[in-house]
Amino acid sequence: MAGPWPREEKGVFLSFSGERDVQGNAYSSLYAEYGLRPRVTLGLELGRSSGGETSAMFWLQRALDRGEGPNRFSAALGMGALERRGEYLPLAQIAVGWGRGFDSLPVLRRVPRGGWLSVEARYKIAGAMKDEAEIAELAARGAGLLSYLTPESEAKAELTLGWHAGESLMLIGQVRAEEREDSGFGAKLAVTAVRDLIGPARLELGMIEPLSGPGERAVKLGLWVAF
Repeated sequence: MAGPWPREEKGVFLSFSGERDVQGNAYSSLYAEYGLRPRVTLGLELGRSSGGETSAMFWLQRALDRGEGPNRFSAALGMGALERRGEYLPLAQIAVGWGRGFDSLPVLRRVPRGGWLSVEARYKIAGAMKDEAEIAELAARGAGLLSYLTPESEAKAELTLGWHAGESLMLIGQVRAEEREDSGFGAKLAVTAVRDLIGPARLELGMIEPLSGPGERAVKLGLWVAF
């Protein structure tokens, strides 16, 4: 499970990943979750893009349900900062999520080994940028680099379907839709396979395909560790 499901108390999840598109634009990140309390998860993401931007975001996610019944609901609040070409700017984010396991869905309960379905929405804002003219030019050209730079405001929704395809393999499909202040609406389809390695480690390999808006086809490679 992922998204709206809280991390178990004192449980740790780490993901080291990199994404690169066909134009050579890239983004690498460290993502972490820690089960602070039974219904509260502390999160962190550190990121670096090939556009010269470095960012850091801390957030707290709280489960809004009591862990009973099929539905899982969550809300999160995050704060952070980014640095781009010597300029430091604040970041803030709010998010909500809903999730449900296959075993409680009429059609998907027939899928062997089970999985999950989730919907998450978030709104992120950043301080005013000084490079507005350059960003506007990138948006006009549909430059793929724009996808790896933080806009002044962004609303994003993700629909995720995860399936435990085997004892050591998960397949995850995700539709991402976003409305950015700099480039308008865009949508992407991401498909990922996650396979067990040794002990708590898993290998992630995926592809991201733009459906509309700026961006190019990209590949993603990551390492997951949970304990």
